[in-house]
Amino acid sequence: MRYERKYRISSFDLDWVRQSVKHHPASFRKIFPDRQINNIYWDTVGLQMYKDNVMGIAKRQKFRLRWYGNEVTNISNPKLEIKKRMNELGDKDIFNINPFQINTASDLSTEIEELTKVNTNLIPVILNSYKRSYWGTPDRKFRITIDYDMQFHSLMNEKKFRKYFLHDNAIILELKYDETCEEESDRITPHIPFRRSKNSKYVIGVEMTHQTLF
Repeated sequence: MRYERKYRISSFDLDWVRQSVKHHPASFRKIFPDRQINNIYWDTVGLQMYKDNVMGIAKRQKFRLRWYGNEVTNISNPKLEIKKRMNELGDKDIFNINPFQINTASDLSTEIEELTKVNTNLIPVILNSYKRSYWGTPDRKFRITIDYDMQFHSLMNEKKFRKYFLHDNAIILELKYDETCEEESDRITPHIPFRRSKNSKYVIGVEMTHQTLF
């Protein structure tokens, strides 16, 4: 399992955040070109996974369908990820999913339940996309991702996707490392000039798009 330390940044622009990572004394460097990430988050009809996150339940899971690239409507290489959380440690299981079109996402429910061996009547709730910048230390023990240009669409309120109308202008920086590196993290975290904060794109998406539920 690994730690995922998150920082939600609203008061600095993207260039400033990148420069702060580039000049970190641990010598973080780009390890992969920036790319767009797309997700569909699944939940129960009663949004139990959303509620577990907001309530801070220590042991919880999240179902996410992910693919990469600028194509949002015709998905050619999706992966189903089951993200597992135990306090501050996280892990995930990954499954291949057949290609599909975004407006038929709800038809995948049976396939997802068969793959995951769950029977909780999962439904697609949120579609979101964002750009990600990848950084790592030379020893490959620590990685930082910077997420920006976040966009959201509700698949509960409006099942047919045409375009994104909701945007989150914050930047999400995430420090990731294996639990075996926890003792070494003291050489990393003091030099990150932002305040750690709880952040879930799924929770943000639900609260932006389903305000009538609260």
